[in-house]
Amino acid sequence: MDFFANDIKPVLATPKNVVITSHRNPDGDAIGSSLGLYHFLRGLGHFVTVIVPSEYPDFLDWMPDVTKIIVFDNQPEESQAAIEQADLFFFLDFNDLERIDKLGEMIAPRKGTRIMIDHHLYPENCADFIISDPDASSTSEMVYDFISALGFRSKVDKIIAECIYTGIVTDTGSFKYATSSKLFRTVADLLEFGVDDYLLQDLIFNCMSVKQLRLLGHCLHNRMEILEEYQTGIIALTKEDYANFEIQRGDTEGIVNYLLKLKNVKLAAFITEQPTIVKLSLRSKGDFSVQEIAKKHFKGGGHKNAAGGYSFQGLKTTVRKFKEILPEYRLQIIQ
Repeated sequence: MDFFANDIKPVLATPKNVVITSHRNPDGDAIGSSLGLYHFLRGLGHFVTVIVPSEYPDFLDWMPDVTKIIVFDNQPEESQAAIEQADLFFFLDFNDLERIDKLGEMIAPRKGTRIMIDHHLYPENCADFIISDPDASSTSEMVYDFISALGFRSKVDKIIAECIYTGIVTDTGSFKYATSSKLFRTVADLLEFGVDDYLLQDLIFNCMSVKQLRLLGHCLHNRMEILEEYQTGIIALTKEDYANFEIQRGDTEGIVNYLLKLKNVKLAAFITEQPTIVKLSLRSKGDFSVQEIAKKHFKGGGHKNAAGGYSFQGLKTTVRKFKEILPEYRLQIIQ
């Protein structure tokens, strides 16, 4: 990243119209990294707009200026206007323009410098500067490193630090995954900038509605299946479940992780029947990589211990396919 800093710093030397974008179904890291960078660039005098393809979950409603984010699905005209005026683009927490759907198609023909900051494997060559680190805990951690490498650590304030902390704590599952000594030094820095870690974790993780808690109970009592031979847990939700519980975006956040609370479960799958496709969210413990399963069998990708994919084959067929591939990975899972 230090290598790019010398080239990128001149790009930021004069005020620009900047568009920051992140992936569809943005999570805490997508929104945290985007807003952290947004506030930093505004502090340098740039005119900044954050655009995401679809709505963010409700548990992020408290974040500073989150309401200024443009949601492409709801505001296509505002998105197009911002993109047409932009001369600098930041791609955060995704590594291929296909991950942002029609928003990517709108950006692709536009002129302007493009900077990617991302921690997913196999980045596509779709930016002038590709800052990629699959070993990073989160894109938010990388945004902090980016700011520091530019020599602007002194520009970080409490608001920027809160945004970056939010991305880190959500993508690491409260510091359970992808941690390192470097990460904890970064978190120590954020606390020195004024982050109240107890308050932020309370805002992020203790904000469930009664409906969401009842849905979690339904998933664990009625929809959980344990395949002991493969140390695998599955939760599958139907369209009827979505209708009965009036499930909205963000209501199922984190449910897949409950399967990994079981002592002898090393692979977890949360499979949901959407209106046109079936989505899979995969998690694992230890050295077993769910990224390979997602990429090879379900047109997806992600990280070693957290990945996702999709299928057009219907819920029952998709669940059956997932079970049928488990023998291929049994020895890797149980070792």
